Amino acid sequence: MSAVTLSQVAREAGVSLATASRVLNGSDRRPAEHIAERVRNAAETLGYVANAQAQALARSTTGLVGLVVHDIADPYFSSIAKGVQRRARADRRQLLLAATDGTDQLDAVAAFAAHRTDAIIMAGSRRREIDPRLLAELTRYQKNGGRVVTIGQAWLEGAGSVTIDNRGAGAGLTDMLIRAGRTRFAFLGGPEELASAAERRAGFYWALERAGLTAEAELTEGFNSQGGYEAARGLLERLGPDAVRGLTVVVGNDVMALGAIAGFRHAGLLVPDDLWVAGFDDIPNLRDFSPGLTTVRFPLEQIGEAAADIALSHDEVRIQHVVGEIVRRESA
Repeated sequence: MSAVTLSQVAREAGVSLATASRVLNGSDRRPAEHIAERVRNAAETLGYVANAQAQALARSTTGLVGLVVHDIADPYFSSIAKGVQRRARADRRQLLLAATDGTDQLDAVAAFAAHRTDAIIMAGSRRREIDPRLLAELTRYQKNGGRVVTIGQAWLEGAGSVTIDNRGAGAGLTDMLIRAGRTRFAFLGGPEELASAAERRAGFYWALERAGLTAEAELTEGFNSQGGYEAARGLLERLGPDAVRGLTVVVGNDVMALGAIAGFRHAGLLVPDDLWVAGFDDIPNLRDFSPGLTTVRFPLEQIGEAAADIALSHDEVRIQHVVGEIVRRESA
């Protein structure tokens, strides 16, 4: 059985094809209500199903929002995605998700632009050197009427943003640990080309310098659990287990920190008995780990909601700033 066409609905209702389209595809140009009611009744009687592409053309909107993240398996990004989806659903929008490794963001943005998404939210880990082709693609998208929101840093002219005070978080966390009487520090961080990793590192070193302290070691690995594990093992190889005892290790994010704790444990060192470890983000599944991880809490789901709200609002683009909250637990 073939699908009912819009022409059949128009004929049943006794109106033109253009009038039927305006009623059923959501155009701003609407006929009188008694005519619209006749069209809707005809569509219901015939079992007509509206075409999504036709609706998008009539409304000049697709009802789609594109979200670019680094790794959806990372609780940091999945929490942000949950917040974006919740806000989009409240506005009756559908979310399209692209998980990249930070190298194919351009392909994701081009695909979203081709699908005529109403907005694109960039939550992927931003590199300090931004691909000029990505900038050009996003700028072109904005000129064509799309809205862009960045999360983390405000790095695109004309775009909205939810900025995160990563440098302040690094400084505040380190200050707290110094006030707790700790004087020996090491830093395990993510790739320096990632802006958030570099900002947290800068805050850490700023706090140490202000206190007249120096870090005993720094290692850089992947911004994930395996990277944290490898960084911990590298720290043990560089300093030796005896020197690692008594250290306070600040780690670039919670996922890395959990991997680092595993690395220390496998070498026979326990947190917090032998050394302290702290991270960033306060990812949702920290409650499943022992010892509890000292960290800087960022409201990740709310950050996602705020980004989507900026993307979907009809007022001028805006920038919202988020500051972290130190959460002290057993690990430090």
